[in-house]
Amino acid sequence: MPQRILIADDEEGILNILSVLLTKNGYDVIKASDGQSALATFLAEKPDLAIFDVTMPPPNGFQVCQKLKTNPDFQQIPVILLTGKGTEGDRFWGMEAGADEYLTKPFDPREVLQTVKTLLGK
Repeated sequence: MPQRILIADDEEGILNILSVLLTKNGYDVIKASDGQSALATFLAEKPDLAIFDVTMPPPNGFQVCQKLKTNPDFQQIPVILLTGKGTEGDRFWGMEAGADEYLTKPFDPREVLQTVKTLLGK
């Protein structure tokens, strides 16, 4: 059974690029377009990994990540924050929220795919 990845981003183009990339590499993809639907979808689907944009409609990616990572049931599920916010302060808050990786946009699809594979142990 393919591993499932939740992608949450308010930019449809990013959702589509990541969806195609991950689907072509054998993953099942679930999409959400804002923080609220990302949380609801995560809780309903329990994906193997999640990729969240930081600057999506509330709650933002930092908040979604933190909410999930403070729940013992979900702490082991890897979270990647993929965002245009690339300052050291942003990176710090991403790690403080519990993110397993913090990647910035524009992104290299190969780097995203390699990060996913690494976090999923492939």
